[in-house]
Amino acid sequence: MSLADFQNEIYLNGLGDVRPALPTDLSRLEEVARERLSPEAFGYVAGSAGSEATAAANRAAFDRWRIVPRMLRDVSRRDMAVEVLGTPMPAPIVVGPVGVLSILHPDGEPAVARAASALGVPMVLSSASSYSMEEVAEASGDGPRWYQLYWPKDRELAASFLKRAEAAGYTVLVVTLDTFTMGWRPRDLDNAYLPFLRGIGVANYFSDPVFQKAVGGPVTDANRDAALLHWVANFGDPSLTWEDLAFLRERWDGPIVLKGILHPDDARRAVDAGMQGVVVSNHGGRQVDGAVAALDALPGVVEAVGDRAAVLFDSGVRTGADVVKALALGADAVLVARPYVYGLGLAGEAGVRHVLRCLLAETELTVMLAGYTGPGELTPDALARV
Repeated sequence: MSLADFQNEIYLNGLGDVRPALPTDLSRLEEVARERLSPEAFGYVAGSAGSEATAAANRAAFDRWRIVPRMLRDVSRRDMAVEVLGTPMPAPIVVGPVGVLSILHPDGEPAVARAASALGVPMVLSSASSYSMEEVAEASGDGPRWYQLYWPKDRELAASFLKRAEAAGYTVLVVTLDTFTMGWRPRDLDNAYLPFLRGIGVANYFSDPVFQKAVGGPVTDANRDAALLHWVANFGDPSLTWEDLAFLRERWDGPIVLKGILHPDDARRAVDAGMQGVVVSNHGGRQVDGAVAALDALPGVVEAVGDRAAVLFDSGVRTGADVVKALALGADAVLVARPYVYGLGLAGEAGVRHVLRCLLAETELTVMLAGYTGPGELTPDALARV
C-alpha cells in the first residue's frame, strides 16, 4: 500500500459527502488552532524567542529552495521506507519531541504515541512529557520509540532517566543541547504562563525514584511546592561541555544523537565524541532570537559529518515539500513538531493521525511527481536555489 493512497481515501470519502475535519494543508493548522485553543496553550506552542525572527527565518529558508521536477522517469513503483539509527520507518519522518502536551489535549503524549505507532512512525518522547515514559511506552505498544533527554544537573537523576528509558524500550537517545534554560519567549511571558510551574510536564521527574528521594518521598500535595522548586533547580545544566558526553556513552547502549547542532565544527566534535547522529535544529526558533535558519545550516553540517553519522533535521517543517527539500540537502530523516501538536489540540489522537498521514502522503507524492522513486535518490541536484 502506498502512503500516497491517503489522497484517494479522502476523495472516495467525499463521494459520501465526508470531508476532512482538519485542513490537509498543514501550514493552515496554526490559524485554526489560534481560533480554537486557549491563548495560553496556543501561545506556548506557536511562540518563539524574542521577535520570533528565527522562526520566520526557518520558513524563509525553505522558500529559498525550489524543487526541479524531472520528466519521463518510471516512478510507477516507489519505496519510501528507510532505516535510520537502526529504526525501520515507512518514510524518513519522525515525530519530534514536544513537552507538556496535556495542555493541548488531556490524552497528551499517549495519544501521540498511539497515532504514531499505528503508522509505524517513530516518536521521540520529551523528558518534559505530561505522562511518564513508562505510560507512553505502554501506549505505543510495539511502535518504535526514542527518548529525548533534557540533561538535568543531578547526575543521579540523569542516570535514572536513561536506565528507565532503556527498560521501557526506547532505542535511541536524543539529547537536546540548546535548552539548558528557557529562551526569552514573549508570548508566554505576556501570559505569565509556564506549564511546568503548574505541575504540567514534570511527570518523568515526579515519578522518578531519585527525584522522589531528593524531595522526601513520592510527590503529594504536601511536598508539591518543594518538588517544583527542586525541578527548577535541576532542569538544565549550563556547565556541560563536550567532555561530559562520556557520561552518556557509559550509560546508554544504543545510538546517541545530539539535537541543536548548527555549526559544522560542533557536528565534527559530536562524531569525534562517538555520537551516532546529530539533529540540525534551532528548536523551532524557541531559544535564540536572530539565529541562523536550520535549513541554511544543514548543508554545512552534512558536509562536516559525511557518512560517519546520521544527520537529522528539524525546525520549520510544515509540508511534504519541506521534507523533500531537507532530504535533498542531505538529511537522513526529518522531525516534525508543531503540525502534529496542533492536530492533537484540535482533534486528539485522530488529529495527530490525520497530520501524519497527510505529511506521509504529500511527501511521497512530491517525491514521485519530482521524478524520483524514493528518498535515497534525492540530492541537491533535485533543487534550485532562488
